[in-house]
Amino acid sequence: MKKLLEIKNLKWVFILSILFSLSSCLDDLNIAPKDDDQSISEAFFASNPDSYKQFLAKIYAGFVVTGQEGPSGQSDLGGSVDEGFSQYMRGYWQCQELTTDEAMIAWGESDNKTIKDLNFNTWDKDNVFTEAFFARVFFQIGLCNEFLRETSPEKLSSRGVSEDLKTQITKFRAEVRFLRALTYYHGIDIFGNVPFMTDADFLGVKPPMQNREFVFDFLIKELDAIDADLAAPKSNEYGRADKAAAWMLKAKLLLNSKVYTNKERGAEALTAVNKVISSGYIIIADRTKLFKADNHINGAQNEIIFPLVSDGLKSQTWGGMTYLVHGSCDNATGVLLGVDSGWLGYRVRKEFAETVGTSDARVTYVAGNVDPASITNPTVDTNQDAFKQGKKLTKFTNVRADGAKASSATFPDTDFPLFRMGDAYLMYAELAANGFGDKTVAMGYINDLRKRANINAATVTASEVTPDLVLNERAKELYWEGCRRQDLIRFGKYLSGYNWEWKGGVQAGTTLPEYRLLFAIPANELRSNSNLSQNTGY
Repeated sequence: MKKLLEIKNLKWVFILSILFSLSSCLDDLNIAPKDDDQSISEAFFASNPDSYKQFLAKIYAGFVVTGQEGPSGQSDLGGSVDEGFSQYMRGYWQCQELTTDEAMIAWGESDNKTIKDLNFNTWDKDNVFTEAFFARVFFQIGLCNEFLRETSPEKLSSRGVSEDLKTQITKFRAEVRFLRALTYYHGIDIFGNVPFMTDADFLGVKPPMQNREFVFDFLIKELDAIDADLAAPKSNEYGRADKAAAWMLKAKLLLNSKVYTNKERGAEALTAVNKVISSGYIIIADRTKLFKADNHINGAQNEIIFPLVSDGLKSQTWGGMTYLVHGSCDNATGVLLGVDSGWLGYRVRKEFAETVGTSDARVTYVAGNVDPASITNPTVDTNQDAFKQGKKLTKFTNVRADGAKASSATFPDTDFPLFRMGDAYLMYAELAANGFGDKTVAMGYINDLRKRANINAATVTASEVTPDLVLNERAKELYWEGCRRQDLIRFGKYLSGYNWEWKGGVQAGTTLPEYRLLFAIPANELRSNSNLSQNTGY
């Protein structure tokens, strides 16, 4: 069984208290609250050499869990932020998917407050879901900064830390800097300009706002700086970052550089992608294993470069994979997916189904729901009955590769493949389609992905490797993996030139204003930090 943290209430800055045994990076840890302007208790580190790895484990777990007491209770975040809404992966996924043609959720405002505004691209500064994600992003960054403060060479020497442990902590620090970079990447992608602090800044000081380009440049330098200290590809514990994860993150940043900084850096992105592709990770023969409950051991770990790790017993949350599996189905389909109920949540929109068609084995329709021509238009009605309209797909399942049940029928064991080799192949293809890289090589990567899904009759030629084809391939290979909004923006299809039902709150879809490329800085954050300013349009 995978081991994950159990985490008690923890705010921006905190102390760590009651500790349990640790046999891997992700294990049991209790954390108690303390005032926001106070740092970790020195006694915590001085009395327990294992505390450094336990703190590291807390940071990794912060992408998955929300607090200490199972799915609800003793939330990491205080204030008015709902614990279930604030789960990191759920927040990121909703921003990237519900705002596009890949997903529309049936839940109404009476049950879930402002979630329908993500469906309709009408969110504002008071949207509780984007506020929750903003809070989670900067909670994670705060954890990373505090870890780095407490593991400086001066701190370690003052505690008499052994040379062997110092060597381990050097690697831990590189991983935490990677995790901080990953979180800032999500922050600038969703919100643009963001509050910015590092471990060099003093506690209790409200962070200034920095623009996207400033943070982007910082992240590129960080990823270069930590490369030597990260574990070699595939040599770290499963679920922990290695060099390939950092190369993938750098490639993602550089691929989106035109959006973030108005500078094309395709040649550098190609170099980073090639390093990922030659890292030793592969595309596995059976792609369905990537989305099953044992994807940490069934062979999928050879393709998954960086997962967000879930365990049905140790990381219980109403967000994350619980949300993604239950939310995609009704009760009958839920049984097939290995969960005890379906939440009648999200489905794809008509235009997405028409784009990907019905002949690609990578796109898994619910039985009896496979003809795009028969799609019923969704209505503006926001009650749960709306789930019955439109097309239903599946992707993630809580069943093991051998058909056996997972550890829990409520909370999935399935890990979320945040970075995987299939994505890297298509990143190369996109670069080649835009004049970087070799179209013949790109053709081979696309056809490798098609062939493993038994689409042998539909191979492409080098001349067919165009941006439109690559975007379509990304839709088929990567739907519901948190890529779609970013992809549509990068390909110039998000604001105009491509409409989907209820885009902009209009049933036929409509052009979005430019400011919708970003989400609003939450009103509560603006009130609490005068250094911040609102994004244009809000």
